[in-house]
Amino acid sequence: MEVQFATLWEKTSDLIPDQTALICGDVTRSWKEYEERASRLATLLTEHGLGDDSKVGLYLHNSNEYLEAQFSVFKIKGVPINVNYRYKEDELVYLLDNSDSEAIFFQACYSDQINAIRDKLPKVKLFIKVDDGTEVSDQSKDILDYEECIKSKEPMERIKRSEDNIYMLYTGGTTGMPKGVMYQHGSFISSMFKTLLGMGFPVPEDFESLPENIIKLSNENMLPVSMVACPLMHGTGMWLGAYLPLLTGGTVVTIPQLGFDPDVLWREVEKTKSTTVVIVGDAFAKPLMDSLNNAKLSNKPYDISSVNLMISSGVMWSSEVKKGLLEHNDMVLIDAMGSTEGGMGASISTKEAPAETAKFSINPGVIVITDDGKHVEPGSGEMGKIGTSGLVPLGYFKDPEKSAETFKEVDGVRYSFPGDYALVEADGSITLLGRGSNCINTAGEKVYPEEVEEAVKRHDNIYDCLVVGVQDEKFGQRVVALASFKENSEVSEQDLISFTREHLAGYKLPKQVLFVEEVMRAPNGKANYKWAKEKAEKELGR
Repeated sequence: MEVQFATLWEKTSDLIPDQTALICGDVTRSWKEYEERASRLATLLTEHGLGDDSKVGLYLHNSNEYLEAQFSVFKIKGVPINVNYRYKEDELVYLLDNSDSEAIFFQACYSDQINAIRDKLPKVKLFIKVDDGTEVSDQSKDILDYEECIKSKEPMERIKRSEDNIYMLYTGGTTGMPKGVMYQHGSFISSMFKTLLGMGFPVPEDFESLPENIIKLSNENMLPVSMVACPLMHGTGMWLGAYLPLLTGGTVVTIPQLGFDPDVLWREVEKTKSTTVVIVGDAFAKPLMDSLNNAKLSNKPYDISSVNLMISSGVMWSSEVKKGLLEHNDMVLIDAMGSTEGGMGASISTKEAPAETAKFSINPGVIVITDDGKHVEPGSGEMGKIGTSGLVPLGYFKDPEKSAETFKEVDGVRYSFPGDYALVEADGSITLLGRGSNCINTAGEKVYPEEVEEAVKRHDNIYDCLVVGVQDEKFGQRVVALASFKENSEVSEQDLISFTREHLAGYKLPKQVLFVEEVMRAPNGKANYKWAKEKAEKELGR
């Protein structure tokens, strides 16, 4: 069997053509429609000279079209390029040029941005607009309409592909410009199946049994239905929210509107009977919990009984919020620790077995080593950098220097070191500290923002928090917290600092707390440390 996304999905469409593959708003696509629409788009791409290893930008919101366009690129053995729809002109030009994109699928609302940068993208030979109701003026004639292309093209004949075909995801990282992380389809999909098995999904242990398993799940009405709360343009949304269910013949549910609305999400969960909800940490989990609480108080509780699993990855998901969610439904909460460069561990919570914040069981093939290359001994109190050998990317696209820094051998084994630091506890579990690039050096001590943020957020009146280091003549850097209140709540700066003393060593305490109306985060829930740093420096006159 060809272990390649397009090939596997083509086989699934043959097995269960009438089962639902995609749902977005009021539009539902069966597996047969999903495959056929992607095939017609693949014809369009090949007619314009795209094929093996061609890069195609996906400048789209969460939608059926995003997944159809991606499928079409996989069909021609091409490489879809995820485009962050928040990027401005210079960032868009850099990403599309750096990735060697030859075509772009884009949301109609971004027509002005596309028109502004077209002349700076000489490699791009094809622009396809997805209508979203936006009135577009001064539309170039050579920009094609997505639906018209599907209507006017015949489905592309199926072709042979290889598990060595390249798959790539661009990651913004914590510093520098976006980088394309390269994988091969075969090893990446194999890792996805290990993830499915580890999360308890009903999947076989080998690919040869996959068709039989999909038919069995279909006959028993057990195909997964995944609600993707976070953006598909990021790894968590695409990998955990879309790839996992699609590889097992399931359904991907997306919400077309921009901006996260927890009430809209729960209503969609009710309507679609979603079995899985994919989020990114407290930025999603807290509003979802508040929405459930408010609905229950108003005697109009949401029916979320279909949900048996919530998955998060990428940022801190606090134990208090997990506990609050579990009060509304008996489900499994999986907190996956990983990055675009590799998975490292997981924390599983249930009503019967709650888990501590930031404490993870370590994946096989994961090591923690100090900056001078020594393995961290369990219970030693030493911190080290996490490396994983489970799924190591080929490298960063067109960046051999950065690749050599991140992907390297230890004791003859190749590991990925994304930059996360952790402690190894006496029981062998690890406590995540955070990214080394965000580490605050204060009076010779290292302080990781995530640890301080979690302590601040434990206060009953605090809704969200980010922590940064600000230049200080005495300490080198001082720890500064930016925090927002829960509705109709407040606490004084000194009382909050005193509260954190119960959970942190003295040198880790915030020296100052700046109260803000909203703590800014990216659409995928990840911390916007650039905003926090600039805000703190401005407020403190630095």
